[in-house]
Amino acid sequence: MYNLWNRIKSGISDIVKSRTFIAIIMFCVLSAVLLQRVFYLQIVKGQNYTDKYELQIQKTKEVEGTRGNIYDRNGVLLAYNELAYSVTIQDNGDYDKKSEKNKALNQIVTKVINIVESNGDSVINDFGIILDANSEYSFVAESDTQRLRFIADVYGKKTIDELSDKQKSQSAADIMHYLCTDKTYGYGINEKKLDKTMILKLVNVRYAMSLNSYQKYISTTIASDVSDQTVADIMENSDSLQGVNIEEESLRRYTDSKCFANLIGYTGQISTDEYDALSKENQEIYSKTDTVGKSGLEKVLDSTLRGKKGEVKLYVNNVGKVLDTVQSTEPKAGNDVYLSLDANLQKAAYNILEQELAGILLSKIQNTLDFDRNSVSDGSDVMIPIGDVYNALIANDVVNMTHFSENDAKSTEQEVYNTFSGYKEQVLASLSSTLADPNAAAYKDDSKEMQAYLSYIVTDILTNNTGILNSSVIDKNDETYKAWKTDETINVYTFLNYAVSQNWIDTSKLQNYTSNGGKYSDSSETFQAIISYLNEHLKSDNSFDKLIYKYMIKAGSITGRELCMILYEQNILNYDESQYNALASGATTAYDFMRGKIQTLEITPGQLGLEPCTGSFVMTDTSTGQVLACVSYPGYDNNRLANNMDSTYYNQLVTASSRPFYNNATQEKTAPGSTYKPLSAIAGLTEGVISTDSRLPCHGIYEKIEPNPKCWIYPNAHGSLDVSGAIENSCNSFFYEVGYRLSLKDNGINSISQDNNQGDATNAYYSSELGLQKLSKYAQMFGLGTTSGMEIPEANPQISDDSSVPSAIGQGTNNYTTSQLARYVTTIANKGTLFDLTLLNKTTDVKGNVIEESQPKIDNTLSDISASTWDAVHEGMRNVVLVSHSSTFSDINRSGFQLSGKTGTAQQSKTHPDHALFIGFAPSDSPEVAFATRIANGYSSTYAAEVARDVMKYYYQLTPENELITGTASSIGSNASNEG
Repeated sequence: MYNLWNRIKSGISDIVKSRTFIAIIMFCVLSAVLLQRVFYLQIVKGQNYTDKYELQIQKTKEVEGTRGNIYDRNGVLLAYNELAYSVTIQDNGDYDKKSEKNKALNQIVTKVINIVESNGDSVINDFGIILDANSEYSFVAESDTQRLRFIADVYGKKTIDELSDKQKSQSAADIMHYLCTDKTYGYGINEKKLDKTMILKLVNVRYAMSLNSYQKYISTTIASDVSDQTVADIMENSDSLQGVNIEEESLRRYTDSKCFANLIGYTGQISTDEYDALSKENQEIYSKTDTVGKSGLEKVLDSTLRGKKGEVKLYVNNVGKVLDTVQSTEPKAGNDVYLSLDANLQKAAYNILEQELAGILLSKIQNTLDFDRNSVSDGSDVMIPIGDVYNALIANDVVNMTHFSENDAKSTEQEVYNTFSGYKEQVLASLSSTLADPNAAAYKDDSKEMQAYLSYIVTDILTNNTGILNSSVIDKNDETYKAWKTDETINVYTFLNYAVSQNWIDTSKLQNYTSNGGKYSDSSETFQAIISYLNEHLKSDNSFDKLIYKYMIKAGSITGRELCMILYEQNILNYDESQYNALASGATTAYDFMRGKIQTLEITPGQLGLEPCTGSFVMTDTSTGQVLACVSYPGYDNNRLANNMDSTYYNQLVTASSRPFYNNATQEKTAPGSTYKPLSAIAGLTEGVISTDSRLPCHGIYEKIEPNPKCWIYPNAHGSLDVSGAIENSCNSFFYEVGYRLSLKDNGINSISQDNNQGDATNAYYSSELGLQKLSKYAQMFGLGTTSGMEIPEANPQISDDSSVPSAIGQGTNNYTTSQLARYVTTIANKGTLFDLTLLNKTTDVKGNVIEESQPKIDNTLSDISASTWDAVHEGMRNVVLVSHSSTFSDINRSGFQLSGKTGTAQQSKTHPDHALFIGFAPSDSPEVAFATRIANGYSSTYAAEVARDVMKYYYQLTPENELITGTASSIGSNASNEG
């Protein structure tokens, strides 16, 4: 027993002394402490810590520097930044389920939308889908590539190639349905409960929020530049608006936007394509949420204007809510840019152009509903029927035809819609019968109205818009195809059935109209699917409706009186009760009413989109090449595209027939017409084929080449002229002869003295290619082989490569922009210094210190041209103003101010008015400025000359401004010339 007890004591002693015992004791103590602490935290203080738990995470947010301002040469502000309030939202709620999150966010966003709109403000509208005139979802994208890029962004794909065929073929409605309902990525929007307008607004906001889904601490803007009342209402309801805040933001603003938009452009958030196109170095500078220049000088000078980013450190909780903000690096403002432009000159030239265009329209409008352009043999005889003016109100979306059927439509709108609806039913029934009738009349035997509908169906709907009729696989030499396209000897039934039999139809586009989704369909089923598609599509096709309206207006079924009254009913014109009642009673005719509104520019040429409706004017400093004015008419409001783009407005600009986005000064090319003759004169004199003493005959018709071209004065003739007289009188025959002589090879020039009127003695020496080479040489010398040097995008010039004789009078295939002609005439004015034109004056930092000053860039000096040649050309151009067009320039000539110029008329076709051009410089004896102006389809060069005349009167203060810029249509000259 004793031994046992000793052994126990000994064992216990060994255990106590061992390391294991110490470890066990330590483990027990620590476990007790841990259990006590866990008990304290979870039981005693559990609820308290749960309520206060915040997982703080540090994030870094980039802050863009303030964008630099843009000024004109005199310091007039053109683009600047303005602090404003915006309504923003952060996705910082804590939700258990996706459905719970969608429901909560949709409720919050809907409430915010209602608050914003109740105060007259607007929510963001820069999504890639809009509602078209038929209240159908439509892509904003202009091209197929842009559409696919947008779809790729929606589906989270890096490139278009990653999209499946099904995704690529998604319609705008399909994309909206996906975003509203997809279980994983959808926004839980009830498409049946809400109307499309509200659905689109919700998707606009939710999609913008989704772009920040991995950076929830970055706010998403719901509405910009909101009123004080909106701010107050949001703050008042802040307790029920999770994540919604009022923030200050810097908005880009533009002054006199319509006059400068095509030059300055606008800003917006960088697109995926724009970001991907950046170099790796620049991708480190830019981020995918940056604001960048999207077009014009804003884009070209983005790196100069944008400044440097700063950084802010944020502390956010586990759901992304910002808990604290610490400024770490201040952003730096961008540099300011001073342009070479004179802002007041730019605005004056824009307004003078608009007034002249309105004057031309008024001179050509006739009180008839229709006019057959094919009845005239010359474009100058084309008239504008008042029916085209009425139709332009609908065709160019001056009035909103879709509002005619709305509940709040006014009485005249309702009358028009009722008339239209009945007529459209008849048209659809007639088309349905024609499409299904194998014995229908051949296309050429249909009425013009039916031909228009059928052509629209086959060309626009089936081919261009949908690709159901796949033009890429059509055999253009096929006899049946030519019978439809060229000979017009078969009907549409025959053509479409033949197209089906030749597999020209893409059946995948008809899968909703066939029993097996477009696969393995026989010919009759495919044809029937086309008919079914058309019957459904035409019911809601906005462009088709416009076509119907066109023919109803021509027929007088819808009257000008009704459309003019609708201008008041839709508030397009400020309501005038007396005028409205006068229209209603017939006391004022619609014809007189429309002429009056065009006269006062309440309805502008740009709105109507008729011919003419566009123009351009470029003026330069002859000693530096700086551009003083670069006008493109019509302009647009770039304030509505900057910051958060108004997609609906953008789409209106894209589809407008007057092409407001198109810079007519730098992108529109036409033949230069007779403005090219000074260059031909210089080429002829310098090459020695004529001299300043040479006198060449004009017989009215030129017989040395076939077919015989005519002088513009034919059947009269100019007689014998020297080079200055030929420029003064713009004699075609003189310059035909110069072009001919430049084309003589070997010793052909020595046979000229023996030449007769038909050129029998020199025909063997004639080489058009040689003449074209020489003319091209001089065109290159005067800068017509390259773009002008201006910093904004410009169309490439085209030097003629077809027939030297007509090319010498500015025809052939010569095609140049107004900016390129301005550079050319600048070189004539300063006698041989070819500048690269520039829009820039200087760049300064935010404190006004000059960083860079624009210096003249000389591209070429034409030292081989003699002084006598320059004098002869200058004399001829001076006499254009002083003698041959003295009636147009009578006021300037009486003032003693010396102006030189050259008219030009470029033919487009016999059914369209000619393009009108005028180039010049002033003062004649010591040129300071040079200019070029063009009115596309402007009928006569006299009208372009009148624009240049009035701009010179303004610039040199020869006439008071209020007499030049009246806000009414110009009284255009009655002695319009048809010079070449």
